[in-house]
Amino acid sequence: MKRLFLIAAVMMISFFSIPAKAQLNVNVNIGSQPLWGPIGYDHVDYYYLPDVESYYYVPQRQFVYLNGNDWVFANSLPARYGNYDLYNGYKVVINSPKPYLNFRSDKIKYAKYKGNKNQIIIRDSRDSKYYVIKGHPHGMPPGQAKKIYGKGNNGNGKGHGNGKGKH
Repeated sequence: MKRLFLIAAVMMISFFSIPAKAQLNVNVNIGSQPLWGPIGYDHVDYYYLPDVESYYYVPQRQFVYLNGNDWVFANSLPARYGNYDLYNGYKVVINSPKPYLNFRSDKIKYAKYKGNKNQIIIRDSRDSKYYVIKGHPHGMPPGQAKKIYGKGNNGNGKGHGNGKGKH
């Protein structure tokens, strides 16, 4: 019995002496952000667009806007905003779930940014961390982002290729 107790004690001591390893979970979605998004953010859930009082949901690449009393999720803004330039309009980063439910507050809080065109966007950035974004003028060679980040071509048949030949 003493032997069993001694073995159990040694096992417990060795179990507790194993160094604890901290787990770091960094959520980075730079590659999902659009070229017209503002620089300086490693993760973005939503942009609020004060000029058109709408949102953009980055993970799904959808605009969220009011149509009457209903929130609409769509791949583009409605025709009434046809003259709005995403590259020049100000974007407010909001990293909270369903921010459009706070629209009344956001509309007032961010009204001061309407017409503000002094925001540097990803397309104009020379920071290499943004080069993974499709269409960036200083972008990675075809296939490089896939090698680094393991992303496929989203099933659209328009992959980045294997890095050979011209693109």
